[in-house]
Amino acid sequence: MPYVMSDRGDIVAILWADHNPLHAPPLPNVSNKILWVSRVNQGAFTPLRIQATLNGANQTVTRQVAGGPGPSIIDLPAAGCWSVNLSWSGHHDHLTLRYSVG
Repeated sequence: MPYVMSDRGDIVAILWADHNPLHAPPLPNVSNKILWVSRVNQGAFTPLRIQATLNGANQTVTRQVAGGPGPSIIDLPAAGCWSVNLSWSGHHDHLTLRYSVG
């Protein structure tokens, strides 16, 4: 199962596919499933806030996972490498996700 570890190692994004797991636009019969797993647990989580910026472009979008890290479907508007800033329950981290052409 492919995954992406954050810069600090406080959160990991587990991608639910073997090859090119994330697509923009999403494929008709396949979701952009990401399981967010936090290494730091402090009881109840606040929502996981996601601010994603497309590398080499001036495009930024925000997403949110209610209840904090956990299962999600994160669709982004364009293919490419996205710089992703994450915040939840007082924690902050960063990782990069690649979305392939759908």
